[in-house]
Amino acid sequence: MAKSDLKLSLIQMDIAWEQPRENRQALESRIAALKGQQHIIVLPEMFNTGFSMKAAALAESMQGETLQWMKEQALQSRSIIAGSLIISEDGKYYNRLAWVLPDGSVAHYDKRHLFSYAGEQVDFEPGQKRVIASVNGWKICLQVCYDLRFPVWARNTDDYDVLLYVANWPEKRNYAWEALLQARAIENMSYVIGVNRVGTDGNGHQYIGNTSIYSPVGELIVKAGATEQVLSHTLSHQLIEDSRFKFPFLQDRDNFVLL
Repeated sequence: MAKSDLKLSLIQMDIAWEQPRENRQALESRIAALKGQQHIIVLPEMFNTGFSMKAAALAESMQGETLQWMKEQALQSRSIIAGSLIISEDGKYYNRLAWVLPDGSVAHYDKRHLFSYAGEQVDFEPGQKRVIASVNGWKICLQVCYDLRFPVWARNTDDYDVLLYVANWPEKRNYAWEALLQARAIENMSYVIGVNRVGTDGNGHQYIGNTSIYSPVGELIVKAGATEQVLSHTLSHQLIEDSRFKFPFLQDRDNFVLL
């Protein structure tokens, strides 16, 4: 029997630079407008600060204001809230994708591939393990931005259903954003979702969004433009099953172990 459909809302926003409170407030009305009709609401990478390297100044703990806010929003919207932020833990800083359930429980994935081009590896600690979240029988592989460029890390060895990227991916490399999202869908035979931001950050980098969902065979299902918007869509698990039955490519995948 096919699993039930999965309802998603992806919030593409212009992130106020290094202003956590302002960003949280801006999101509240958008989340409230969804009226609790989604299973998952996804926010961009570092949604509360923008892609800032001021880890020491901006980091919060797992008991901090933004995580508490995410728990409140998850409870009020009766939805899972997912998005990354700067977390301080045991004297180290992480670009952490938090997966917050309505019951207040939290799972998380720490960004594995740090963006050395911007110096992210100087202050941040890389994650050491993949995380597969679950909801209503669906398996969702959590990833952050630059991870998109590294296919081995995302390779579908767990038969996950959705590969989810939250990002601050700049306009000048949009061609790579679109090409790599599609490639990850084709090679992993899963839905691929990329949630990006818009606007200009404090370093002058421009973002044009293009938050997108690709099908398990790499077809573009829906894409946002270059403005703030909420992109809502319902994923069909039957489409995954039909695609993998018709094209059983995953059966021929290589076996490997990451060191």
